[in-house]
Amino acid sequence: MKYLSILLVLVPIVLVMEWLGVGGHSTMFVLSALSLIPLAAVLGNATENVATYTGPKIGGLLNATLGNAAELIITIVALREGLVTVVKASITGSIIGNVLLVLGAAAFFGGLKHGVQKFDTQVASVNASIMALAVMAMMIPAIFALGNEQHRPTDQEIVRLSDGTAIVLIILYAAYLAGTIFLTGGSKFSVARSSETSAETEKAGMSLPMAIGVLVVATLAIVAMSEILVGALEPTADAWGLSDLFVGVILVPVVGNIAEHIVAVQVALKNKMELSIGIAIGSAVQIALFVAPVLVLVSQFVGPSPITLVFNQFELVALFAAILITVMISIDGRSNWLEGLQLTALYVIIALAFFFMP
Repeated sequence: MKYLSILLVLVPIVLVMEWLGVGGHSTMFVLSALSLIPLAAVLGNATENVATYTGPKIGGLLNATLGNAAELIITIVALREGLVTVVKASITGSIIGNVLLVLGAAAFFGGLKHGVQKFDTQVASVNASIMALAVMAMMIPAIFALGNEQHRPTDQEIVRLSDGTAIVLIILYAAYLAGTIFLTGGSKFSVARSSETSAETEKAGMSLPMAIGVLVVATLAIVAMSEILVGALEPTADAWGLSDLFVGVILVPVVGNIAEHIVAVQVALKNKMELSIGIAIGSAVQIALFVAPVLVLVSQFVGPSPITLVFNQFELVALFAAILITVMISIDGRSNWLEGLQLTALYVIIALAFFFMP
């Protein structure tokens, strides 16, 4: 992760270019996207340091809340700009990206180095089952909206159904946190990054005030870079011939979660596949139970109109594939490089399908 810090120089460069009004849309898009990579890493590191002072329970809650902060900020900014298609597509893209790309890359590189890697099936199955439940709940508004005319709810009813589903999912997320952190003490079922264990065994690299200060500065920098990224998104997508759907499903999730992706591969290379799976599947759980519902509720006050949990049939198929793969991976408690390659290959095929979709 230390090599990512070199990219921090892009933050002042991008700000100066934006202030001077120099650089084309494509240049600003690429540079602002690259600047988000080290900022996401800094945000994650500061969060981990704060967790060492607050203890495993509060630290776990903090990690769960801020785990997808970069992407959440990007999507809220995009929502404010009226990019509803990009925002909704990013929800799907984040889930399939974590389950297929992140987990696939971790299993592939970890398997190449260590052969067959083992992990606790109980931990993986808990995360997989809660993610499956959340994604299935997210599918219900779409299923009703795509039904026949006789039984199809009105647009207003779909909005209310999505809002109700979002509230239920957030309540489920709170129960998930209570069950994994407060009731079990964080000893077995880790949240997102299994940071409860690491927080107890590793010493903080900075003082608490400094960690909080870095957390605040990193968040503000991410907001600034997200503003520039979203501002250049549409003209760049048009120039590159990319659809809003492809940008939302592929580009936004990869940029927003790049630091977390790198960590998943790094721990797999250290033969800690259980932690790697916790990062990949746990992050997908965060998206389904927290980020997506928050975006639905925030859209009531930000953006031109409320967004719903109605995804198109292509996104539904991708989500179903993600659920199926997650359950299958969790069954035997083993992974190898071939399974990782298969997961990655499926992600590439889905990415190609969305690329050629008009």
